[in-house]
Amino acid sequence: MTTAFLNAKASDVSADDYVVLGLATCFLKADGEVHQVSVVEPIPSAALEALIKGIPTSYQFAYATTLGAVLPSEVPQLPADFPADAQFCDDFAQRAIAAARTYKSRPVAQSHIPPGTTRNDFNYSVERKRVLNSQRIVRTEDNVKQHEYTHKTL
Repeated sequence: MTTAFLNAKASDVSADDYVVLGLATCFLKADGEVHQVSVVEPIPSAALEALIKGIPTSYQFAYATTLGAVLPSEVPQLPADFPADAQFCDDFAQRAIAAARTYKSRPVAQSHIPPGTTRNDFNYSVERKRVLNSQRIVRTEDNVKQHEYTHKTL
């Protein structure tokens, strides 16, 4: 069933393709309060290489697996290394397939985390909070006041 599901979604990937999943600490804004949530997200190869170089990240750890292990059907399966209260990101299946493609095009990135293992030596920081449901509301008061001659030739 795994192969049929993946072939229906993307014919260029298979159940044996390598993918990295990260556990991110994110935040949701509700009723003026901010609540912490754990989110499982696929990590593309370029992002993984940046994380290994030490940039600050909201990822607590990353786990290497295969597409077939995490997407055996249309409903994703949470790997055992992840906490039970973790939730999958939006469009998880599409993002996992896209991330797997990045490891196919750059196989050297697979050497950072062997399949079935976890890496947790990232520069974990939640100083800059990832708020998932934030909205930018532009108001008239936000406009920058300019002098009347700013756009005139003097």
